[in-house]
Amino acid sequence: MNGRKGKFRGGLLVAALIMMISLLAGCGGNNNNAAPAAEGTAGTEASASPEAATAEPAADPVTVKLQLKWVPQAQFAGYFLARDKGYYAEEGLKVEILPGGPDIVPEQQVAGGSADIGVDWVASLLTSQEQEMPLVQIAQIFQKSGLVLVSKKDAGIAGPAGLKGKKVGNWMGGNEFEILALFDKYKLDSNKDLNFTKQGFTMDQFLGGGIDAASAMTYNEYQVILESGVKAEDLNVIDMNDEGVAMLEDNLFANKDWLEANKETAAKFVRASLKGWKDAMADPEAAVDSVMKLAEEGSTTREHQLTMMTEVAKLIQPEGFDASKLGYTDAAAFQQTADIALKFGVIKTASKVDEAYTNEIVEMAAK
Repeated sequence: MNGRKGKFRGGLLVAALIMMISLLAGCGGNNNNAAPAAEGTAGTEASASPEAATAEPAADPVTVKLQLKWVPQAQFAGYFLARDKGYYAEEGLKVEILPGGPDIVPEQQVAGGSADIGVDWVASLLTSQEQEMPLVQIAQIFQKSGLVLVSKKDAGIAGPAGLKGKKVGNWMGGNEFEILALFDKYKLDSNKDLNFTKQGFTMDQFLGGGIDAASAMTYNEYQVILESGVKAEDLNVIDMNDEGVAMLEDNLFANKDWLEANKETAAKFVRASLKGWKDAMADPEAAVDSVMKLAEEGSTTREHQLTMMTEVAKLIQPEGFDASKLGYTDAAAFQQTADIALKFGVIKTASKVDEAYTNEIVEMAAK
């Protein structure tokens, strides 16, 4: 028995050696005597795909946190759609979109490192810059102001001069400066010539007759008035753009230190975001699909969000606006915003406009 067991082991050893030699030959290892593959044939698997041996594994996506000004709604549809359509992923980014709210200040979130990029109105950014937060604007999304004053025709406010003696509402808290600039233009003292009062976040005061003229965003509160049954022909509207007192609103800004080390990442984010906004304007239904997935249940309707998307598109790409300039910050419009901010105490010293914003990232995104 012992003799047989020894022979059996020897046979196994020989078989194993033969198998090893065969495997080495099949893998192309040290096969110096092998005939070269004929011209035009694939040869061995390794020689057919030399890249396979040197290809590096795909890099992990770079995370970018975007802090919104408010809760999910069509005001931000371009970012939601860009994420849903994979535009950020195509740029090698993983974008986390952080909802805003009444207690969230995007500038503080970005300055403190809780977010990389934020969305807010330019006046708010100017205030934060004056407080020495290391922030810089990298894109201007809304090219026009969406703020209007709306009144019922029976209030007799045919134009700004008609505000004298009336009760005029605004949400305050940084939203009132365009209205103050309007008063100033028409020599109306907000303390003597009219009753300038705090307005709630619903339109109940206006609809109930508690105020004569209410502040409204074209894409939100104005639509709420119409949805309540009031007809457009029964309203008077004072548009801040038409009056030359408009201030820039939704922008994109970043922490200067983060931006210095992540310019390419910022450009990729802006490029994908603008692509998302273009799609949102071309296909509002798809944009609202993305919004409604995130909107708090019962907080809004699809119809309202579709109308909001239509109105937001008019601010992003106004009639006659060069589509190739989407995202660019217009020097004159930014200067006007800074001038109004200084005049009405939003900021105490003139903004260093040349340091407050840059078009470099948008230009990189366009390449």
